[in-house]
Amino acid sequence: MVHVQSEEEIKSSEIRMQRLKERVIFKSLIIDTIFWIPSLILAGMSGSVTLSTEAIKKGNEILSTFFAWLALKKMSQGGAHAYDYGMGKFENMTGIVTGIVMILSLVLVFGLTVLKLLNPHMLHEEVTIVAMIVMFTGICVSTILWREKVHIAKMEYSPVIEAQITLFKTKAITEFVVLAALLLVLFIEDNPWEDYIDPIASFIVIGSFLLSGYRTISSSLPDLLDKTIEEELQLVVVRSLADFFDEYEAFHGVRSRKCGNDIFIELFLEFDGNRQMDDVQKTIYAIKASLEREIHRSSVTIMPCTGKFGTKKQDIEEIEPIEE
Repeated sequence: MVHVQSEEEIKSSEIRMQRLKERVIFKSLIIDTIFWIPSLILAGMSGSVTLSTEAIKKGNEILSTFFAWLALKKMSQGGAHAYDYGMGKFENMTGIVTGIVMILSLVLVFGLTVLKLLNPHMLHEEVTIVAMIVMFTGICVSTILWREKVHIAKMEYSPVIEAQITLFKTKAITEFVVLAALLLVLFIEDNPWEDYIDPIASFIVIGSFLLSGYRTISSSLPDLLDKTIEEELQLVVVRSLADFFDEYEAFHGVRSRKCGNDIFIELFLEFDGNRQMDDVQKTIYAIKASLEREIHRSSVTIMPCTGKFGTKKQDIEEIEPIEE
């Protein structure tokens, strides 16, 4: 027998997941801050534009992670009663902020890189070796934190966690690029190209962050602007309407949107005017329960309506059945 979770169990599960996400983000914030301090010192001592780029990047990562933690903290503190559709938009806004911070930081980084290209100079070997050790440690830590967030994302979709996954995946890749550039500089001493490896690596870091910033914004913006749900979920709605084909007279429209990881669906159906109100209400409850069971974390509202404009039952009937 399938166990159906009660409303209290669902609420308790959501609170536990929210606290888990908050703890993971806070841990990332602390670790990032610890690694940022030696990055700043090494960047200043080595004269490497790549290390300077990495230090600026880490500072922006800390800022983005701090915004993510604030958003989750705000949501866990409550106050949802003041928002009829919940506080999920805080998560979407965090993704936008993360992307914007990533892109804006590139302006400063680009200026430093161009300056280094125009005025190339040798790196301090001893400091560079220490920086390589810090970079290697950072790659290991970033990979662990990235995998931890991927695990949480598999448990439940969250715009905040998705933005953090993109951030830490890019972070691990760029740290590897920085490490490779520093290794290359050490192994090809007295080569005419030596002075240009550092700024070229910095340009690679700039490109990766520009792409990641764009992806983060483009993935969060549609939900923030109330884009309709994915096509596969729309097909679930159509299938549910087809299952209750004989229970309503006409279909007048559907509106849907996401708010964080919650989904809101509104259906406009016309019913036979000769039916009793309690009978119509039973049908509404049945359709609502069917959809909310099929679509995780959905809230369905069915509005009885009339009007000569709308999709008739024949339109629903003509839609090809979905193959299982």
